[in-house]
Amino acid sequence: MFNRLVFDNLTSWAASKQRKPLIIRGARQVGKTTLVKMFSKKYDHFVHLNLERKEDKEVFDRPLSAIETIQAISVLKNTPLQSNSALLFIDEIQASPAAISLLRYFHEEVPSLHIIAAGSLLESMIGKKQISFPVGRVEYLFLYPVSFGEFLQAKKQSAAYDAYQQMPVPSYAHTSLLALHHEYVMVGGMPEIVQSWIDQQDLLALKPLFRNLFTSYSEDVSKYARSNSMIDIIRHTINTVPLEAGKRITFQGFGHSNYRSREIGEALRALEQAMLLKLIYPSTNVELPFLPNKKKKPKLLFLDTGMINYRAGILDKYLGLRDISALYQGRIIEHIVGQELLCALANEDIPLRFWAREKKQSQAELDFCICYKGHLVPIETKSGSEGKLRSLHQFMMLSNETHALRLYAGTYEKHLVTLPNGKTFTLINLPYYCAGNILPYLEMIF
Repeated sequence: MFNRLVFDNLTSWAASKQRKPLIIRGARQVGKTTLVKMFSKKYDHFVHLNLERKEDKEVFDRPLSAIETIQAISVLKNTPLQSNSALLFIDEIQASPAAISLLRYFHEEVPSLHIIAAGSLLESMIGKKQISFPVGRVEYLFLYPVSFGEFLQAKKQSAAYDAYQQMPVPSYAHTSLLALHHEYVMVGGMPEIVQSWIDQQDLLALKPLFRNLFTSYSEDVSKYARSNSMIDIIRHTINTVPLEAGKRITFQGFGHSNYRSREIGEALRALEQAMLLKLIYPSTNVELPFLPNKKKKPKLLFLDTGMINYRAGILDKYLGLRDISALYQGRIIEHIVGQELLCALANEDIPLRFWAREKKQSQAELDFCICYKGHLVPIETKSGSEGKLRSLHQFMMLSNETHALRLYAGTYEKHLVTLPNGKTFTLINLPYYCAGNILPYLEMIF
């Protein structure tokens, strides 16, 4: 049980006068239940319901009002809940449509009670069971795998964490942080894997844990699928996604299959709803609004880079490797940057996209692009020299923006770049381990 950065979000939620029931979204095994149990120590009274257990689910199957349901839960768990220092945690809430519907009435009829719900298959089950969701009556918090900053804290690398939090990161800490980030990219961010690595420092011991994770996701297939005919397609997609992550994909024949575009598209969307992957779509715009073009091929990000390493059979390749930027055709470092950006931006309502120009005589593609305070911020992940940023230069020549970011293996640097058309812009070079801490840097720039 180690600290998660969203703990501060929970603290702010609990203190808010406009507090509504909170739903924590995240894939299975990313630490939702552990997070809430840690947070519950702030309360005098705590009740944990798991709606995959029959006796807990039955409380919501009765025709009771919100207040009566709380009273029934208090009796069932022998714990008082009518207090400002009581927390009710409804885990696996997607198993009970009645519990989801009651959330709106909890907000209206029992406003003093602090209520957190969690569900890893929420959207999938809502679609299958035609559940009416209490829009506007709940709040959301997204939980992703452990970030690099959390990894440093879990390893009790307090000096490295303090240096990581400085802007810019001091050059004296760069070599140590790069080595720790190398370790983080190898292991990934699934909490059980991280804890095992910290305890044992044994790659061999991680492999059965990775295998169990993939098995549990595969066993959930029937919950994602809208019909029996989709089960084999989704299972194929789960097994293929880690091998295709970090690049743009085509739905038709995905993973060397005979499946059609529509079938693979449905499977990918089901897994995206379960937060096992993210489809990042491009835009061809160079100014706001930076709208995604869903007719073009998306970039695929998987849940966790460590799981990609296991599935691709490259865990052992990290040992003794000095530079990971070229590992797996360069896709691993781009993927971990994408994974960290997703985590950093998720609770700020900032979408992650990328830019593509696909003309016959002038093709270009930027790794990522985000909208921040009215600016369109291009982000390129490279290990090469500044002069090789051809796509970034094309974007900057077409846009009105004056700042761009490059994430690479070097130290913090700031350059004024002059383009062939005479335009100048400021290029901020950041170590790629700063991706998870991108928001303070954007605040510093803009």
